[in-house]
Amino acid sequence: MKKILFAAIVALTGMAFSLTTVLPIGADMPKADVKMKDVSGKDVSIKDAVKTNGVLVMFSCNTCPYVIKNEERTIAIGEFAQKMNVGVILLNSNEAQRTSDDSFEEMKKYAAEKKYNWSYVMDQNNEVADAFGANRTPECFLFDKNLKLVYHGAIDDNPSDETKVTRHHLREAINELAGGKEITVKESRSVGCSIKRKS
Repeated sequence: MKKILFAAIVALTGMAFSLTTVLPIGADMPKADVKMKDVSGKDVSIKDAVKTNGVLVMFSCNTCPYVIKNEERTIAIGEFAQKMNVGVILLNSNEAQRTSDDSFEEMKKYAAEKKYNWSYVMDQNNEVADAFGANRTPECFLFDKNLKLVYHGAIDDNPSDETKVTRHHLREAINELAGGKEITVKESRSVGCSIKRKS
């Protein structure tokens, strides 16, 4: 019984810790000036990607089944964001897989195959992911023009099955942001693979 109680306390403590470390709505963007290697070969920061109405930061990778399943949605929301003068940048923080499927060379191939027209960068040592409290792929952080977080979470309300989506959270948030309105749904639950940090 004591062991079960101890395990429950540890689990709750870990949960509380993870909640307090996630970037809260309204927070300033951390690590905005950190330069990361883009698939173009250039070093870019998140701040470099900002457009008139803000920037969408998405933690992604080449390998997660949820990323692959949501790839069409990722491309569609990226293009929509750019149309609404919101910049886009995708970060690959899978440091534990740099010698395999999430290597820089594989990132270049993946971005070319998907025809990304935005930066796809390598987040070395999970520096930005740690600062954001990001844990999943895909996981989205939308910032306004003042680099304040206005939305955090998933692209929509059904990452598993696009035919059952009832609300496009990120699209709605971008629409409201571009229109100068308050974001109706500021947070949603990200579903996906865990970011592969080095142990």
